[in-house]
Amino acid sequence: MASSREYLDFILEQLSELDGITFKPMMGEYILYCHGKIIGGIYDDRFLVKPTRSAAAMMPDADRELPYEGAKEMLLVDNVDNREFLKELLKAMYDELPAPKQKRM
Repeated sequence: MASSREYLDFILEQLSELDGITFKPMMGEYILYCHGKIIGGIYDDRFLVKPTRSAAAMMPDADRELPYEGAKEMLLVDNVDNREFLKELLKAMYDELPAPKQKRM
């Protein structure tokens, strides 16, 4: 099942207080970035983030889910209505995320 544009728009609105949030559509789903670093994505209308130490500490009871078959587990963010929590979550995760890969010429 592909994710809806409406759910993406809702999540982007919830994250609108943060600078540098972008997305790319990918096979019916959406990859989310913060200043070029992948933070997670929208998969089957679920907001999943990379399982960094900070994210796991802030959401100790979060379900670990697969965004798609064969992928690594990610953390399900179920507190998507709380803008302040989302802002703090992404700020806490940012330094733990790998730098964007350099594109080959």
